[in-house]
Amino acid sequence: MESQSHMKPCLISSHVLFFGTLALSLLTGSACTASEMSADVPLVLDPIEIHSPRADGYNVKETTVATKTATSVLNTPQSVSVLSKDFLADKAITSIGEATRYVPGVGVAQGEGNRDTIVLRGNSSTGDYFVDGVRDDVQYYRDFYNLERLEILKGSAGMMFGRSGPGGILNRATKQASPGSASFYEFSALAGSWEQNRTTFDVNQPVTRDATLRLTGVYENSRSYREDVELQREGLNPTAGFRLGERTVLRVGFEHFHEERVADRGVPSYNGKPLATNSGTFFGDPERSPTNTNVVAFSASLDHGFENGATFRNSTRHATYDKFYQNVFPDAVNPAGTLVAISAYNQATNRENLFNQTDYVVDFATGPIGHKVLLGLELGRQVTNNFRASGSSTSAVLTALGSVGTANPRYSGLLFFRQSATDADNHSVAKVAAVYLQDQIQLLPKLQLVAGARLDHFTVDFSNHRTGATLETSDDLVSPRAGLVYKPIEHVSFYASHTLAFVPRAGEQLAGLSVTNAALEPERFENLEVGAKWDATNELAFTAAAYQLDRFHQAITDPAAGTAGGPPVGTLILVDGQQVRGVELSAAGHFTRRWTVNAGYAYQDGESQSDNGAIPAGTRIPQLPRNTFSLWNRYEFTAVWGAGLGLIYRDELFAAADNTVTLPDFVRYDAALFYRFNQHLQAQLNVENLFDTGYYANAHSNNNISPGSPLAIRLGITARF
Repeated sequence: MESQSHMKPCLISSHVLFFGTLALSLLTGSACTASEMSADVPLVLDPIEIHSPRADGYNVKETTVATKTATSVLNTPQSVSVLSKDFLADKAITSIGEATRYVPGVGVAQGEGNRDTIVLRGNSSTGDYFVDGVRDDVQYYRDFYNLERLEILKGSAGMMFGRSGPGGILNRATKQASPGSASFYEFSALAGSWEQNRTTFDVNQPVTRDATLRLTGVYENSRSYREDVELQREGLNPTAGFRLGERTVLRVGFEHFHEERVADRGVPSYNGKPLATNSGTFFGDPERSPTNTNVVAFSASLDHGFENGATFRNSTRHATYDKFYQNVFPDAVNPAGTLVAISAYNQATNRENLFNQTDYVVDFATGPIGHKVLLGLELGRQVTNNFRASGSSTSAVLTALGSVGTANPRYSGLLFFRQSATDADNHSVAKVAAVYLQDQIQLLPKLQLVAGARLDHFTVDFSNHRTGATLETSDDLVSPRAGLVYKPIEHVSFYASHTLAFVPRAGEQLAGLSVTNAALEPERFENLEVGAKWDATNELAFTAAAYQLDRFHQAITDPAAGTAGGPPVGTLILVDGQQVRGVELSAAGHFTRRWTVNAGYAYQDGESQSDNGAIPAGTRIPQLPRNTFSLWNRYEFTAVWGAGLGLIYRDELFAAADNTVTLPDFVRYDAALFYRFNQHLQAQLNVENLFDTGYYANAHSNNNISPGSPLAIRLGITARF
């Protein structure tokens, strides 16, 4: 650590010089007139072919995530952000938490140091994750080793994805074997600050003209700027693609992913702010805060095209998840600021998911009106077991762990685990049978209507082993959507949309049922949105959206419960929950042949709509900064040298619903250098937090706040043959 600290002034000064040089280059290039640019001497490339391994650049023009049909982003009446594999590679991003900082309207919470937790338009989620369009909803950290692109659909998404998705969903589109594709072999190694070591590979090999095998994998063994925090993960994902006929393709895949890490819940707060301490200081006990995740998944899809142009697809995914985590973590600091309470618990979750989806898409016309009709069916079954136990300083009865000094916050006392009166010990079986119908209607040459609805029959059989209670619920959820797209000219569109989503009382993790809430209506989320999209060139796109997202049927304790003549203690009532209004702007793609940009800005204003005990109406929603801005530039100086420069700005936000603790705003600068040795070998140097700014990355609660990383350096080498 000491040697690294001696290096910082030199590193910072060298990168300040780089920052200024690149900024001047970009400003000089952007100041040229169109005629001057056309008069520039063309960049002559040798056989390295800069753009061949970067097919998408940063601008992905088409996606199926919003409509389940091959639809351009320009013609999609909803806000969609797609992070291409080129962008993710340029930033050396390997996690959802870091990737979503570049998506306007999307944030990230701490997730108690054991799971991905995204905040989509003010709605925190640990379950709205999909892989290749199929639900992947267990709480764990996902890796990007087998990722083709990351797709984020913003706004309520019930029509396409069923239950949940109140503020949107996140879909990982994975690398797949395609029959007829060429062979290639790609190997990458990354080494960085705090003993970060990561290796990935991607091998694609045709076996015959109609059969191809592909294998992707990762191994990582890294430490952290946080004291005694470690991470080890291994992933392996073989896939195979077979052409069964002229119009039929079968793809199958298997994934095994395993991760072990320390659950790190950051630092507590004091006097309304994060407790001032070194960014690496661990509160609690890292030795007794393990997290283990094991995922085993099988997938298969069959695609067939008919002679009339119609398409059929059937997808199946079976996945088992074993997750255990234990954490010894900080709680409240005493009024003097000298002691911090320590708490602990552990939880085990086992889940088995089985989903099958069938989609039939057909194009036809009724007179002058064109139609693209999607008819779909989804069947699913999820079996879940949860067990939680609370930390205790004695084995006989549940006893608080006590406190440690804020100056020496490691807990080394006795630690036992036993169930409290509210700890989970449950088993649930959730089943879904859903049908959906959507029509993309070309009303006029410049006007398209996208309309559809989905009906989910969703049942949960829930057993609480601790209390002996057995509950059964059944919900019929109708999720409509309607969107208009108007295109005054070919490359410009304006849209308006209305979408709904529902969250049943079992919750996104299927563990929230109780005697008091089982009969209540599901929560409902309604998204109203207008926007504009402009494909300025074939490789550059701009988007803008304004929305209002309302939450209804939030369950709160009846204020009259337990009073004279009032309902029984614990009685719940439904109220309007919250409202978020926002504006999102983004730009992605090539501004010039050499200059590529990904930029986004969001303004979000959210507040509670009804009194909720100690939380009055009008209280700002936690984890929701009013302003966020991100910018990443990549500039190619020559055929072999390139550089990147970017920044992330996040406004202040409240850590919890009571609005008593504020995470301050911050600006973080990042940079990169790229070098191509030849067409087979390239290297890149990424610098995160270029100026070593102190900041707080996210929070889970008032006393679980994660300090951001100091200046970090990563060197990567990629070989492709």
